[in-house]
Amino acid sequence: MIVVLRAGTPKEEIERICQEIDSQNVITEKSIGQHKVVIGVLGDTAALNVEHIQQISPFIEQVVRVDKPYKRVSQEFRHGPSTVVVPTPNGDVVFGQEHPVVVVAGPCSVENEQMIVETAQKVKAAGAKFLRGGAYKPRTSPYAFQGHGESALELLDKARQASGLGIITEVMDTADIEKVAAVADVLQVGARNMQNFSLLKKVGATGKPILLKRGISATVEEWLMAAEYILAAGNPNVILCERGIRGFDRQYARNTLDLAVVPVLRSLTHLPIMVDPSHGTGKAEYVPPMCLAAIAAGTDSLMVEVHPNPAKALSDGPQSLTPESFAQLMHDVVVVSKTFGRWEQTPDAHLPVMPALVSI
Repeated sequence: MIVVLRAGTPKEEIERICQEIDSQNVITEKSIGQHKVVIGVLGDTAALNVEHIQQISPFIEQVVRVDKPYKRVSQEFRHGPSTVVVPTPNGDVVFGQEHPVVVVAGPCSVENEQMIVETAQKVKAAGAKFLRGGAYKPRTSPYAFQGHGESALELLDKARQASGLGIITEVMDTADIEKVAAVADVLQVGARNMQNFSLLKKVGATGKPILLKRGISATVEEWLMAAEYILAAGNPNVILCERGIRGFDRQYARNTLDLAVVPVLRSLTHLPIMVDPSHGTGKAEYVPPMCLAAIAAGTDSLMVEVHPNPAKALSDGPQSLTPESFAQLMHDVVVVSKTFGRWEQTPDAHLPVMPALVSI
């Protein structure tokens, strides 16, 4: 249930309304916007009488039942899009619909110190705000490279110190949350763990921003319900990442990148959105056009795999861009993002000069 208050409702009255509703064995959560206050009512709301709630205060403008199974995640639960603010060594970075597109880049796996530090410095120079890199890698085959684990977390920390970038890395096991959270600015829950409900509850309890990737065959509702687990644990800082879903024709692309889900999510949830064309396509040559298409579709952020030598990468080499091709891509990202009003209004002096790859 959603209770919408009129503009200018006094703080004392907001608290009184919340206390009155709380007394009926439910939980209230406030979302204070610039023009309105929305009170979300959670719990067994079926027994609540809408007309009775309406009569609690003359400042109540509307009472609406939320029929969707996901409550906190739903568009109705919050007045306007939410943002996820992540402190990094270079300052706060904001993920959200009304903010510049955030680019996350780096290798699939952390391989060694020189590789991860140099890659971090190069993607930062091209305009990335975060470094991605796997310390723990979930792989289909038990014989494939599984990541260097805890030692790779130390290398990510060194890359942060050298570059000033924020760190996004995956946590696979509840036993590893504490040590991953000590290094990562954003905890990633991967596609294979999207419905690992124990993990979702535990990462939600950390309070750290969470990047939730869509499951390989997950429906939109299943994905949003997974996000609901994190918000229900008290953590509103969730970014949804579309990374491609399994299709029937895998001859030409690794997955089917579902760009239609971006406007679909806009109509259903207030959470920020990321698109990962690297996993979504599986081939480096398809990544740049899908990045630009994702921006046009309305994504708030991009995740791009970058490796100094993709042919020798320990994992996901075929879908990784070189630092040079990533720098070229970033020029087009800037052009397209500016066209849609989604790039920060600062000089691009840090970007190398090269011709754009697309015409706008």
